[in-house]
Amino acid sequence: MPRVIADLHIHSPYSRATSPRITVEALAKWGAVKGLTLIGTGDFTHPRWLGTLREALEEVPGTGLYVPKGRPDSKVWFMVTGEISTVFEWEGRTRKIHHLLLTPSLEDAVLVDEALSSYGDLEADGRPTLNAPAPEVVERILEASPQTVVIPAHIWTPWFSLFGARSGFDRLEDCYGDMSQRIFALETGLSSDPPMNWRLSALDRYALISNSDSHSFWPWRLGREANIFDLRRVTYKEIVDAIREKDPRRFRATIEVNPAYGKYHWTGHRNCGVSMPPEEAMRRGGLCPKCGKPLTKGVDQRVEELADRPRGYRPKDAVDYVHLLPLHEVIATLLGTSSPAVKQVWEIYNRLIHSFGNELRVLLSAPYQRLVKEAGRALAQAILDIRLDRVKVVPGYDGVYGRPIFRGLTLSP
Repeated sequence: MPRVIADLHIHSPYSRATSPRITVEALAKWGAVKGLTLIGTGDFTHPRWLGTLREALEEVPGTGLYVPKGRPDSKVWFMVTGEISTVFEWEGRTRKIHHLLLTPSLEDAVLVDEALSSYGDLEADGRPTLNAPAPEVVERILEASPQTVVIPAHIWTPWFSLFGARSGFDRLEDCYGDMSQRIFALETGLSSDPPMNWRLSALDRYALISNSDSHSFWPWRLGREANIFDLRRVTYKEIVDAIREKDPRRFRATIEVNPAYGKYHWTGHRNCGVSMPPEEAMRRGGLCPKCGKPLTKGVDQRVEELADRPRGYRPKDAVDYVHLLPLHEVIATLLGTSSPAVKQVWEIYNRLIHSFGNELRVLLSAPYQRLVKEAGRALAQAILDIRLDRVKVVPGYDGVYGRPIFRGLTLSP
């Protein structure tokens, strides 16, 4: 049964704040280094990127999935995906919601784009802003392409998300109205993980997926969150069905960063260097103790506000998850450097990839004693600590990434 590790939410060079060097070729190359077998194309709504995809990809016959043209033996396949932003008024407030789209073919992508073009300028951004209520947009998408899937994206981040503190909702039904029954999955985002979402009984019927939302092809961004499937046959339909049915035999697990690593996990104020857990933020009335201005409410606090279950609750037959951290970030932390892209980090990283084949194999399954031999005891121990989920992370807040701490473990530059 083929094992598929899929990162279905990324962006093209046509989205804001993305690498201009993103190409299909670069994604395929670095996806293989990461250990991914399936990557979302991202941004199929952008006319120029869609044109690039139609030139650069060819379908694996009968699958609804694609490989780089002329490379039928590619280790990395592609699913046609995109992200849209809907902005609309509801009960006197402006709501800004992002949605991940999975679509079964490049031909369907054209149909979806035609349906969406009347709501906004699709050329303005790889993730276009559409001025229409979410239910209306979802209905138009599914009329154009019934097999396309709409998934609320990074559902807890303060801005642009389903449950976002700044512009979201308290209930999925309030956002999607009569289209709510067509939603069957939710994307956790970097600042939340399945245990946080399991605290809301209202979310039990939805599958939880995880993706990187990467804005580059570098392996410390690409695949930092992903989904693990065991499938009889690797097709668009099989993957969608495994998600829809929350089938733990096929949808085996999600790969998550520790949610404290995410940029909006705790409540805080970046300008003042202030961050705090939910209890303290609520005690302070959501105001910064230094400047008195409103704090950016973190995901942990937002979950606490809506949760009807205690921490630690796990639903029966829930799809499993594993916490990982990007290998570049681990090496950089042990070296004491703030950049994952420095020469010393690359030297160690490349040695491990050469020895074990790809990054996820290093993080998930490389034997400890071989890791000691190839990378030294400190890095081997850090990887083991990650597998055992015993790495402390100083929580991220207000746009600042969290910081992992490996106590007593260092590498010499």
